[in-house]
Amino acid sequence: MIPAGLRHPSLARRLVLLALGWSLAALVVTAVVFALLFQQAAVRRVDQTLNDLTVNLVTYSTVEDGQVFAPPFTDERALRVYSGRYWEIAEPAARGKLRPIARSHSLFDSVLDAPPDLVARFKAKPGLSIHYDTRGPQNEPLRARAQQNWLPGRKAPVIFLAAEDRSSVNRDVQGFVVATAAAFIILGAGLIIAIVVQVRVGLRPLFELRREVAAVRRGQAERLAATYPSELTPLADELNALVEHNRQVVDRQRTHVGNLAHALKTPISVMIAEAGQRPGPLAELVTRQADAMRQQVDHHLRRARAAARTQGQGERTSVAEVLDELTRTLQRIFRDKGVVIDWDAADDLYFLGERQDLLEIAGNAVENACKWCKSRVRVRAEASGPERFKLIVEDDGQGLPPDQRAKVMQRGARLDETAPGSGLGLSIIDELARAYGGALELGDSVMGGLRLEADLPRAAA
Repeated sequence: MIPAGLRHPSLARRLVLLALGWSLAALVVTAVVFALLFQQAAVRRVDQTLNDLTVNLVTYSTVEDGQVFAPPFTDERALRVYSGRYWEIAEPAARGKLRPIARSHSLFDSVLDAPPDLVARFKAKPGLSIHYDTRGPQNEPLRARAQQNWLPGRKAPVIFLAAEDRSSVNRDVQGFVVATAAAFIILGAGLIIAIVVQVRVGLRPLFELRREVAAVRRGQAERLAATYPSELTPLADELNALVEHNRQVVDRQRTHVGNLAHALKTPISVMIAEAGQRPGPLAELVTRQADAMRQQVDHHLRRARAAARTQGQGERTSVAEVLDELTRTLQRIFRDKGVVIDWDAADDLYFLGERQDLLEIAGNAVENACKWCKSRVRVRAEASGPERFKLIVEDDGQGLPPDQRAKVMQRGARLDETAPGSGLGLSIIDELARAYGGALELGDSVMGGLRLEADLPRAAA
């Protein structure tokens, strides 16, 4: 299993993030462009007003004896002090300065500020009209226009300046930006919802494919049966072909295992039978070695069967049914000893594997506890996660010292040679548990004896 920190982000998340990134970037750029276009349009309207004002000044100004006189009336707002509309007539002075000739009443005792290089720019381009931003008599933001002209009867050029308070323009632009931002935020939220819904709907067949593959792995289905879009149909067909191929491989393995069992067990049984009819040292040696061979064959065949099952299609086995069957059988077997077996397992707890394997694991564990207990054995099966469960078997016997637990896990190891059995019980449990990706642990029971805990795969209910 890939650690959580090394997993790649999901396809749905990557698609959503990519679409959101492009969409939000497009929205931000569009909003900025709209705001700039609106601001430019508003400023152009002000510039047109200033252009009309300067044209009027140039048209209606007069020259008498070289002296420039402004028109008697230009604009009603220019007559009110600090009204926000100003004009001024000036002439170039020394050091690039301007000397006022006439100005609007709205300026009162102030003058319009001009760029320090205004005179130099007009000298470079005499017919140039210059628009610029400045501050007014009351420090209000102004949009201004300067134009240089030669009037009849005067040799020196005259510079006409007009200015308009742009506070209203700034407010309009600010209001437009706020309204545009709100509209684009709402649009962005709608896009986010639409993108998430679109990705979820678009990837729904992949999610369904994942659920079907998981169902096949857990043994709830034999193949992928849903109808998928044309893009995913080849993948579903290949997965079904892989499942079928894997099933055939497992069936061949089981056949080979069965054939090997028949091929080896029969000669071994014949050897043991023949040795039993001819007593003597050689017969005892043959019997002992043949019996060891039979145990080894059983051991390796059991491992091969378990490996084939875990690689093949998953099967579901009810844990409660198996424990109920084992309890009834073993209580009858150990009736003379008076063993009482208490067991507990949820009805919706299932083993992801074959019934025979669970019977062998639980049977060996409970039988071992019945052999060594005084009178009571407790068996519990409880879920340890969505895909695993624990089988716990405890007894009230003498227990097992920690230094001897590793020994009893070895094949054929027996601490008490007088007890019946081959000594393979715990080894079988450990090997089958490992074949299913788990393990066997031994510990001390609260009942006083040995506590056996096997980690096993869990199937969905």
